[in-house]
Amino acid sequence: MRNMTWILFLLITVLCWGLYGIFLHKGSVGMADKELGRYKAFLLVGIAYFVVAVVAPWIMIVMKGGSGKFWQYPGAGVKWSFIAGVLGAVGAFGVLLSLGALFSIKAANPPAIVMSLVFGLAPVVNAVIALGMHPPEGGYGVIKPQFYLGLLCAALGAFLVMKFKPGEAPPAAKKNAAAKVAE
Repeated sequence: MRNMTWILFLLITVLCWGLYGIFLHKGSVGMADKELGRYKAFLLVGIAYFVVAVVAPWIMIVMKGGSGKFWQYPGAGVKWSFIAGVLGAVGAFGVLLSLGALFSIKAANPPAIVMSLVFGLAPVVNAVIALGMHPPEGGYGVIKPQFYLGLLCAALGAFLVMKFKPGEAPPAAKKNAAAKVAE
């Protein structure tokens, strides 16, 4: 059996990113500061990123004996890694601002709306850009129609999850529930 540790790492990522929007929203609301709460929450996300993405790799590099090469980075690696970091941070900030905007208009379950769209549409963007950057051998004509159907299903799935998410009960259901409690 081949090394399957990548599946463990994949599942860790799915779990963490699946919880990210929910916890970010709770942290933002928990700041109890309508004007600055989102920014305070994001500042703490940045501190967490620093610990996980700066301190931890530094420790790993030193533990693996690479301290002498710590500051040796090829230009292309620096450029693309930095761009990836900016995209991740801007995307995280966009999630936070989107959650806050939905919360401010009293939308039911902002994390379900935002994260469904992010996780449904981000793979579509990823697939399209990855194909542009790394075209398949044999050209784009070798791409099977099922691939395009998959992209459509991912986008449609994100929309359907967002549109029909469980949320606030309709007024009639609320009234019936309140009447039952009163009995």
